[in-house]
Amino acid sequence: MKKTNLIFLLMTFVLVNYAAAQEKTEGEMRTLFGNNDKISHGGYGAVLINYSQFDGKDVVLVGGRGGWIINHGIVLGIGGYGFANQISFNDLTIGNEDKIYLSGGYGGLLVEPIIFPMQPVHISVPVIIGAGGAAYVNKGWYDNNNQNWNYNTIDSSPFFVLEPGIEVEFNVVKFMRIGLGGYYRYTSGLNLEKTDEHIMDGFSAGLSLKFGKF
Repeated sequence: MKKTNLIFLLMTFVLVNYAAAQEKTEGEMRTLFGNNDKISHGGYGAVLINYSQFDGKDVVLVGGRGGWIINHGIVLGIGGYGFANQISFNDLTIGNEDKIYLSGGYGGLLVEPIIFPMQPVHISVPVIIGAGGAAYVNKGWYDNNNQNWNYNTIDSSPFFVLEPGIEVEFNVVKFMRIGLGGYYRYTSGLNLEKTDEHIMDGFSAGLSLKFGKF
């Protein structure tokens, strides 16, 4: 009997509160993100510098990221990286070429949840989904006086990329954040001669400098 009365009281409490909420919001549009006038909007742009390895060779990745921040907690935007240093594959011979370098980059859609964004130190989880291109090139002198290099493409290929990561962010000032992150890069569809499809798969670590309205 006591259990029945308790259940009845709980159901009454829920129904009363539900009715009150309905009365309060009558005539208002209800959305997945709450009332439109309560949604905050912002945005940021970032400079990215990462270190990684391809086939045991050191790689510096330099890139950018930017997007629309919804309610401080989710970012929708774009991001990408380019290979900044000369990645030598002189141990690889393609045709008559034995002095080979890998060049390229990738980028795409950015989805970035931010956990406890108002705290001075917090977590973000950026994920890039997109595509890229890579090429084997050689180089030779074409202007000996000015010592300029001429790069010739030996082989090239597009590829798909998925790169999730996790960053520890520091709110330096209201318009600037610094992030330290770790990422894992997964690629598929790479088709370069004498090269494993997943040569660019692997971890990277880096620094991000973000500027904007958070």
